Amino acid sequence: MIKRITYLLLVTALLSACSTTKYLPKGEKLYTGGTVKVADKDIKKADAKAISAELKTLIRPQPNAKLLGLRIKLWLYYKTKARKGFIQKFLSKYGEPPVFVSQVNLEKNSSIMQSRLQNESYFQSTVLGDTIGKPKTARAEFTVAAGPAYTIRNVAFPMATDNSLDTAVRGTMKQTLLKVGDKYNLDVIKSERIRIDARLKEEGFFFFAPEQLIIKVDSTIINHQVDLIVSIKPTTSERAREIYTIRNIYVYPNYSLRDTTLKLDQAVPYRWYNLIDPRKSVRPFIFANTVLLHPNDTYSRTTHNNSLNRFINLGPYQYVKNRFEDVTPDSPKLDVYYFLTPYKRKSLQLELLGRTTSASYTGSQINLNWKNRNAFKGGELFAVTLFASTDVQVGGQNGGFNVFQYGIQPSVSWPRIIGPFNLKGDNAYIPRTTLTLNYTSVVRSKLYSLNSFSGSFGYQFKTSPHKLNELNLLEITYVKPRNVSQLYTDSINNPNNRNPALKHVIDPQFTWGPSYAYTYDNTTEDYRTNSIFYRGKLSLSNNIYGLLTGADTLAGKDKKFLGTTFNQYAKLETELRFFHKLGVGSKIAARVLVGLGLPYGNSTILPYNQQFFIGGPNSLRGFRARSLGPGTVDASSLNGGFIADQSGDIKLEANLEYRTRLFSIVYGALFADAGNVWNAKTHQAGGTFGPNFLSQMAVDAGFGLRFDATVLVLRTDLGFPLITPYTNSNGSRSVPLNFNNAILNIAIGYPF
Repeated sequence: MIKRITYLLLVTALLSACSTTKYLPKGEKLYTGGTVKVADKDIKKADAKAISAELKTLIRPQPNAKLLGLRIKLWLYYKTKARKGFIQKFLSKYGEPPVFVSQVNLEKNSSIMQSRLQNESYFQSTVLGDTIGKPKTARAEFTVAAGPAYTIRNVAFPMATDNSLDTAVRGTMKQTLLKVGDKYNLDVIKSERIRIDARLKEEGFFFFAPEQLIIKVDSTIINHQVDLIVSIKPTTSERAREIYTIRNIYVYPNYSLRDTTLKLDQAVPYRWYNLIDPRKSVRPFIFANTVLLHPNDTYSRTTHNNSLNRFINLGPYQYVKNRFEDVTPDSPKLDVYYFLTPYKRKSLQLELLGRTTSASYTGSQINLNWKNRNAFKGGELFAVTLFASTDVQVGGQNGGFNVFQYGIQPSVSWPRIIGPFNLKGDNAYIPRTTLTLNYTSVVRSKLYSLNSFSGSFGYQFKTSPHKLNELNLLEITYVKPRNVSQLYTDSINNPNNRNPALKHVIDPQFTWGPSYAYTYDNTTEDYRTNSIFYRGKLSLSNNIYGLLTGADTLAGKDKKFLGTTFNQYAKLETELRFFHKLGVGSKIAARVLVGLGLPYGNSTILPYNQQFFIGGPNSLRGFRARSLGPGTVDASSLNGGFIADQSGDIKLEANLEYRTRLFSIVYGALFADAGNVWNAKTHQAGGTFGPNFLSQMAVDAGFGLRFDATVLVLRTDLGFPLITPYTNSNGSRSVPLNFNNAILNIAIGYPF
């Protein structure tokens, strides 16, 4: 590590010695950037600072980029200018030509800044530019005299009259962006015109446009105030003043560019829309969830856009083109046309993947995906996936025990609700019904092999861009061991140091019940200072059946279903993520995970595939994956030959991370993690959840790098364990802070 740091310092010193100014042409100076100084003493310091920061972004051209104070791109430009060798030609792509001070047009920059100030209430502003030079470099300095800011005294809208357009515009007044007392701002005025137009589009003014609104400004008012008068341009056409309703709706589900006629004589009516589909490619009901406009409805842009989104999300269609036609000169009506271009109905795809898992396994997977879009002519997607994978654990406690998996997963997705429920809505999202089946064979070399069968039937529906609901009426999982090696059996039965977790892995598992999950996510909206992600899920297994049969394993009343002992439990999972922007390129990220599983009746512990795990690159990064818990159990002290992944019925975890951009695509992070898992009932000594759970939390901290190329994020985290849930050899839970105890995590994507 010391050698690497020394090498980096030597390279930095070498680059800094290679000055780029010695290559400048005679009479030229290197441009080093511009500054903006607000000279008006009547401007508040906060306003002056904001003006200076904003105007600085307008200065053109930008100076040569720096990295750690060095103009490396400029240095590369000069060093590779001849482009003689292969390496020079390659590096020349990253070079950047010099920016000279002679390229800076002071007058043009000043004019642009002055226009911006006038658009933001400083009508009397002036900007003067000058250059300040050194022997080989120079910078630009702009001095701003902003003058007084003009504020809004009064806003006037058209009076309500017999004219429906004047009345409609006045009806938008309560939501106006133009507030009395605010500073005049041209961008806000433009936004106000767009806002009014958007509202008018909801009330049927199909042909109206923002440009047909005029907002007059009277700046002759005393005390640096303005009056704003909102009105409709006299040149606005009669068509733009009319409220339009819908007449006929036509859907073309098999459209191509070769189609040049509307074929209205072949239209087949179905409920409120007409289908033009000579090839009978779909059943007419397929669009009942997508055509949201109805005959005689007043045109609404929201309903129009929601219909388009639903057509796109339906599944079978690659392109959707929409057209409205003004059809009745004597009364304002529109005919609506939807032209749909389908995907190829059947497709076959081969995927070769590299992957890492939460247990620090690294390996490869091959998937063969077959899809049949519009399988039953109702927009259904029928898919079958064949898969096989191999994984090797890197940095875990089970090196050498590789995992092989293969299986098949068929599924059907319907773009509607199938069943007794009638979920209606007019938003942009189509509810879906999904049926999924899965068979997986898991082979852990030298240890055991399992057969896993699972299936689910349920619904997915969004109520807003941020809210997703997932209701599975039935989830079934059946896992049964196929082969168990003598090595694994001996590890379970080792009388010197028993590990109950080993047997739990290969116990037959049969779960059967519903689940519901709710997700709220606004983290995709980059403009937010604070954003959150929340997901909660409730799962049940054999609750009613277990109660009816009187299952009580503690009383010796084990019950079976179809000859197999079933699992009975209730399980709650919650995850909350919070993100706070500190500035450009930096943020605070926090996460809290709480998982609670309550086995009862026919079970004393959750089935292995439903338990919680902790530790690893996406969890507590100072500890090996799945190596912690339950409670104060020290897995490393269980010398049964093979160490099982540690798990529990209850999980608490918290993560805190500071992220900041260092340069280019490289981001740095400082993090701290805490958490553990426990059993809900006595199952393993020291592993049961109790009132002293906080004293059993593991804690770590560390730092890392993220290489964020947008489409792919490569992450490296170096985590240092600080506190363990168990006491170590010296009787303490504290861990010395040194590199010998550190865990290096390499993963794809952010931890949360």
